[in-house]
Amino acid sequence: MSLARIKQHMAYLHMQHTLDILGELAESAVKEQTSHLAFLDRVLTLEVENREERRIATSLKLSGLPRGMRLDNFDFMFQPSVEKERIDFLATGEFIRQKENVLLFGPPGVGKTHLATGLGVRAVELGYSVACFTLEELLHKMKRRSDTPVIKQRRQAYLRNALVIVDELGYQVLDRQEVHLFFQFVSARYRKGSTIITSNRSVKDWVHVFAGDQMATTAILDRLFHRAHLFNIDGKSYRLRDFEKQLEGRNLE
Repeated sequence: MSLARIKQHMAYLHMQHTLDILGELAESAVKEQTSHLAFLDRVLTLEVENREERRIATSLKLSGLPRGMRLDNFDFMFQPSVEKERIDFLATGEFIRQKENVLLFGPPGVGKTHLATGLGVRAVELGYSVACFTLEELLHKMKRRSDTPVIKQRRQAYLRNALVIVDELGYQVLDRQEVHLFFQFVSARYRKGSTIITSNRSVKDWVHVFAGDQMATTAILDRLFHRAHLFNIDGKSYRLRDFEKQLEGRNLE
């Protein structure tokens, strides 16, 4: 089989990455006296790795996840209240397979968003679809479609993805419509997908966040907490730590 025909087949199979470097790969294989099977393995491995890199990059872009926040750059030493073993277990993606939720509680700056984002990035790497919103963004999108029952909005990102992250619950008090929409969101995802929520308010304060509606709050908590992983992060603020370092640096000048 000629090299030209091989290239035609590779183009037909959309193996563009290895097609572009086929000459280099073939030349190296001849010099190293690589076997046919080893050469084929090398070509296919490079193609799969490139496609996987492109898939991850595209999925991260579409997910809305903040950049730069990964589990491997989370400072567990600075935040000892976060049990690394539990986070490592979540990083396996098992909670997504089981359609379980993760709730991260704690004051501002302790790393809730970082952990949620890191788990989202890991989920993308494992092949799961992920979408990330602040609570305000989520409610804004749902209000635009409030004339359609949420249960019928399966094509929307906040329902169709395997994992949805809702950040910053507690920074605003919701009105009655917003409470109703959020309840519908939680109900629609219940046992159909995983949700990660970060909140700067403790559970006992959620009734105030949800317009004082005790019944709606109980219903939301009942669905979120069933088969959920809860984290209460009690520690110092990363942002204050960085600010203090900046001050120390200035004092040394």
